[in-house]
Amino acid sequence: MTIPLTKAARQARIVELLTRHKVRSQAELARLLAEQGVEVTQATLSRDLDELGALRLRADDGTLVYALPGEGGGRIPLYRTGSGTAENPDARLRRIAEELLVSAEASANLVILRTPPGAAQFLASAIDHADWESILGTVAGDDTILVISRDPQGGEALAKALLDLTNRRPGDAVRNRAIGEENNG
Repeated sequence: MTIPLTKAARQARIVELLTRHKVRSQAELARLLAEQGVEVTQATLSRDLDELGALRLRADDGTLVYALPGEGGGRIPLYRTGSGTAENPDARLRRIAEELLVSAEASANLVILRTPPGAAQFLASAIDHADWESILGTVAGDDTILVISRDPQGGEALAKALLDLTNRRPGDAVRNRAIGEENNG
């Protein structure tokens, strides 16, 4: 038997499940909801997760699990995973940047970041939630992020700070791409 729920009630169930279980996928979450008599489409579940601010983070055992924003005021200070662990936004940004940041180039107060296809919004969200005072904001596409520095000439310093998170230097991706083209051509 399925139980019709309001959006708020459904999202409360999702929060409860993500807090109690290490949920690795939307399909797994849909199954857990169905076990409680709550049927939901993938599109609705995806919207709910987005509205709740849920992200997939690496758990202590290395698996990717859905995590929800923690409590604590301000923007989103911590993320809680099913294991109850919390992650500082700066640590989260470092981890995500290490995995996704391909390159960073600056001009005046602008920085263009490159990521693998489909990853820009995830990295931009991590940058936004880290709440660096030097960053005015971000705009993300599919594989490109525009980061705007508060300092009119702060782009270079900001690009370096973001690259420092990954232990990469400016131009690494350009050099790596050129080397790859030489080997393929």
